[in-house]
Amino acid sequence: MTQDSHSIPNAQAGPDTPPAEGGPAAPRRIAPWLKFTLEFGPILAFFVAYGRLKGASVTVAGTSYDGFLVATALFIPLILVATAISWRLTGRLSRMQAMTAVLVVILGGLGLWFNDERFFKMKPTVLYLLFGGLLFFGLASGRPWLEWAFDELIPLDEAGWRKLTFRLASLFLVLAALNELIWRLFSTDAWVSFKTFGLPAILFGFFMLQSRLFRRHGHTGDDGAGGPEN
Repeated sequence: MTQDSHSIPNAQAGPDTPPAEGGPAAPRRIAPWLKFTLEFGPILAFFVAYGRLKGASVTVAGTSYDGFLVATALFIPLILVATAISWRLTGRLSRMQAMTAVLVVILGGLGLWFNDERFFKMKPTVLYLLFGGLLFFGLASGRPWLEWAFDELIPLDEAGWRKLTFRLASLFLVLAALNELIWRLFSTDAWVSFKTFGLPAILFGFFMLQSRLFRRHGHTGDDGAGGPEN
């Protein structure tokens, strides 16, 4: 995924409504192409770097690292820089962006420290298990927490949030299992392609398939009630 993540309280305010005195400033918007570049640029750069370095090895301080780990070493600062630029330009970071950056640093760093690519390959598994577990916990406690994970989803009524939370949490668990299967049973080339293109495509397709839910449960500006959804 990347791959990436977007509040209900502010959604009801008109575009000319000034922020409450002393409250947080409204987030600044950036051009869609720049947003796409910041979110997916590091992933595409990792894909290109791996393609160029595949089969090669680099020796640093007497330790030899294969091309995958060298690409990982390049990916870590790239995603941190992209995250910092996004924060600087918009004035905020989504929770998913922040947690993804933290996991990249931790698991990518462990992979480099132990010279073991498995740590980095497990990053999507850990991320999706974490978000799936949080969403299911919030659903069980009566608090669909999608707003906690995504900052720019359209406003939904209570039933819509419950349905979308259950569906997305289930998808996260499926993706975690799928990532484990692919990196354990298939080649590194297959995993890199899956991470770069497969995961974003699956997430994009998922949200496209939720258009009916968004229409039926999105706030309409009057009573905010949505119609029934099969």
